[in-house]
Amino acid sequence: VQLVESGGGLVQPGESLRLSCAASGFTVSTYAMSWYRQAPGKEREWVARVPSAGGIINYVDSVKGRFTISRDNAKNTVYLQMNSLNAEDTAVYYCNGWYQQFPWGQGTQVTVSS
Repeated sequence: VQLVESGGGLVQPGESLRLSCAASGFTVSTYAMSWYRQAPGKEREWVARVPSAGGIINYVDSVKGRFTISRDNAKNTVYLQMNSLNAEDTAVYYCNGWYQQFPWGQGTQVTVSS
């Protein structure tokens, strides 16, 4: 089982990024999947959740209206579209199951700075 995050980078405030999380060893469509992030000096926090089938997609209040989580079952990949980025979004971003039941990947660094 492996999760590989990618798509991070250095962007200016107001810009966008699309993160990808490629999964192997399990099928993402059968699990509720989430994105998490860890900012410097802070604990890891949950950001967004997509259910396994139907249901409601949830976001932490700070990203509602700006971030969109999605899943491509054919590619076994989970995405996080991030728009209107600001400095508070700077963090290492990770994906995992809703219950954090898979080994953590290396994450992808997102830095928002002018």
